[in-house]
Parts: sequence; C-alpha cells; structure tokens
Amino acid sequence: MNTPIWTFGMYHLGNSVARSLKDISKRKIIYENLSPEEVAQLDQDGKVDCWVMALPNGVCQPFVEALGQSSSLIVDLSADYRFDGTWAYGLPELVQRSKIAQSTRISNPGCYATGSQLALSPILEHLGGMPTVFGASGYSGAGTKPSPKNDVKVLHDNLIPYSLTGHVHEREISHHLGAPISFIPHVASWFRGIHLTVNIPLNKTLTSRDIRQMYQDRYAGEKLVKVVGEAPLVKSIQNKHGVEIGGCATIDNLNKGAATQCLQNMNLALGYDEYQGIPI
Repeated sequence: MNTPIWTFGMYHLGNSVARSLKDISKRKIIYENLSPEEVAQLDQDGKVDCWVMALPNGVCQPFVEALGQSSSLIVDLSADYRFDGTWAYGLPELVQRSKIAQSTRISNPGCYATGSQLALSPILEHLGGMPTVFGASGYSGAGTKPSPKNDVKVLHDNLIPYSLTGHVHEREISHHLGAPISFIPHVASWFRGIHLTVNIPLNKTLTSRDIRQMYQDRYAGEKLVKVVGEAPLVKSIQNKHGVEIGGCATIDNLNKGAATQCLQNMNLALGYDEYQGIPI
C-alpha cells in the first residue's frame, strides 16, 4: 500500500519489547508498549488521529474505554464490537458508506465474514433454505501462537477443520446478513488467501446467467469486487486487495480481509478518497 497522507506510529498494546519496524516506511518507526492510561494521554495531547486496534479478540476493551468519548477515530480489527450497534460495521460494499464516513467507531469485519457476505448478499431474496459456506484459509489466519493450525509440517498435504461449531464468523455473517448460515472452516497448507465454496438453496429456478447478472448488477462500480465466469483461484487473489466471486469466492485474508478494508474505513471516516493508498 502507498499512503502518502498518513504518518505511521506503531504503538504495540501488549507485552512485547519495543522494536524497530522495517519495510513500511522510510521513516524510523518503533513499536512501543502502551498502557490504557498512556493511550488516553497520547489522545488528549492530540498526537493521534486514528487508532487501529489490531489485537486478539477480548483484549481491546480497556484501550477503547480509555479513549472514552474522544473524537479520534477507532478502527477495531477484532470481533469485539462487530455485534455492537453503536459501532459502524465497516464493510463498505454492503453498508452505507455515509454511515461509515460519519462514525468515529468502526468495527472491521472478519476475513471469512467479508468474503462470505459478499458472496451471499446479492442472492439473499432467493434463499430457499440455510446456505452452507465451506471455507479454507491459509495458515496466516491462524495467528502467531504456535499450534497445529499454523505448523507447516502438520499442514503439509493436509486440510484441517477447526471450530466447527460456534465460530465467531458464523455468528457475524448470520447477524449482518439477517439470515442464518452454516459455516465450516478449515486451515490449509498455503500461507495467505481464502477459498469459500458457497452452497445456496434457492426458492425458484435460476439459470447461471441469471445469477451472474444479479452479481454483476449488485457490484457494478465496486472497484474491489470482481465477478468472474468460473471458480476463482486462491493463488490469483494472494497479495491482491479485492474479492473475486464466481460461484465460489476468494479473498486475501491479510488484505481485503483485514488491512485493505481497514484503510477503506479510515479513508471514508477521515474524509479521504476511499481507495487512497490502495492499488486498484
């Protein structure tokens, strides 16, 4: 990403020691541990316009509370506020952009949830039953804490199911679409990128041409959603910033599933062009 309008300051809200951050900017950038009290002080001093909470689920509440009623923008990448109606849900292609633009509290959708909702939304009115989403994610989505889900040796020639009941993205997708779905997540042997196979029972007969036209009409003009005529490939979406939909769907979990979408939301909320800094 190329973001000339931003000056980055990387404050690490955790227990790691401070260290240099390379390959982001020519400027010297340092990770710093901060307490909620220090976050509040930095905000009061007017040193931060936007706080990006890239923390594990269940961790950021003390920092959000420390900011209180501050007018500074907060974009939270965890699931903590995705079900909170006082926060805008930051999926610009499906949520009114004006709502995101007017908010100072934005919850960034999950990676699986982003791809699944974009794959399902155009055909919701024709649902004849509960859709099933089979998801396979690269192991970068399994976090940095060592486990079988991000152990390359374990993953070699394997596809590992996990969280088959109660996955937070299943609840997130169902909540924001307004329709229940069944979600079957797996972690795969590649590093980044998600493939979603979506099974959709229909309430009427539709041809493949009918369905493709619905998707093309729904996403006409959307710069980060591409409707294709065949099943998209994970290797074609890796390091890209959008979503490809063709019966199935693919998304890079680290880009449109996280950082790219965060930047869209930051740009909208701070009055910049939505795609500023995002290669289209």
